[in-house]
Amino acid sequence: VILGTATAYAYWAFGDGVISNIVVDAWDAANRDILLSIPLFILAGNIMSRGGMASRLIDLMKSLTAPIPGGLAIATILSCAAFAAVSGSGTVTLLAIGTLMYPALINAGYPKSFALGALCAAGTLGIVVPPSIPLILYGIMTQTSIGDLFIAGIGPALLLTVLMLGYAMMQNFSHRDSNWDLSYILKSLRNGIWALLMPIIILGGIYTGYFTATESAAVAVVYSIIVETFIHKEMKWDVLFDVISETTKLLGSLFPVLMIALSLNVFLTYEEVPQNLVAWMSQRINDPTTALLSINLFLLLIGCIIDIGSAILILSPMLGPIASSQGIDPVHFGIIMVMNLEIGYLTPP
Repeated sequence: VILGTATAYAYWAFGDGVISNIVVDAWDAANRDILLSIPLFILAGNIMSRGGMASRLIDLMKSLTAPIPGGLAIATILSCAAFAAVSGSGTVTLLAIGTLMYPALINAGYPKSFALGALCAAGTLGIVVPPSIPLILYGIMTQTSIGDLFIAGIGPALLLTVLMLGYAMMQNFSHRDSNWDLSYILKSLRNGIWALLMPIIILGGIYTGYFTATESAAVAVVYSIIVETFIHKEMKWDVLFDVISETTKLLGSLFPVLMIALSLNVFLTYEEVPQNLVAWMSQRINDPTTALLSINLFLLLIGCIIDIGSAILILSPMLGPIASSQGIDPVHFGIIMVMNLEIGYLTPP
């Protein structure tokens, strides 16, 4: 509502006074195939969550990490990372893995504070692990290559995962579930092989150029439906239709915000607001390091009070040109922006 009101006022007060142009500009800006990837990735994640792929993936990770200190916590983090590589959403990842792993962590004797912290932190891996919906939004708003953003997100995603795994081991060194059981590992691998192959197919197809981000999202949906309904046979058709309906309702609240943000982006570009902002900043900050530190701090604070999607939609069209004027690569800045907002997202309130 706030974004829509601000956009309407901008068109009325500073534009040509024709508020209906919001719809025209939004339609022109949103006429891109890449937008289809957002609902498709969310739908694929929801299908996996409601079906059996998420639980099978967790069982496989648990069988592999059982004797390692903090094995169950490590299995939780690895499951979140693997699931995020398909869903592209931190929220879907947290719901799918957290619903199953939070009770398991508590029953295994892990502190409640650690269980919640581990799930929330690992759940946000969906924000940066390709294919990341926030990275897709950033690419749309700044005209940056989605494929390049996905490739750039691999390093930070791996680093975050390794750091979380190391912390989980140090904090729970006395927690060891059991020894490796080869029969259990083989059984879990046989049951979870289809879930394990999904991120490999999706990411492999994107990075090899075999299909685009949008096509990979469609592949993810088709793959998850085939596996859940015909191979695992754990999802009935009526449940599938319910999942599609729930996803559609979610998108009904997301896409109006996206359309308004795209319209505002067109207006700001037409009125040369980013260019004027760059000129104003250049007069005051000439050091790229100072500019980057200032932007990092600003994004961290914004992430504490605004959800990541809204922050990217509103700020990336303005901060992107500022970063470029300071010699910061748009792809690099996209990762910086998403990572800072992720940290702010985890920080109270």
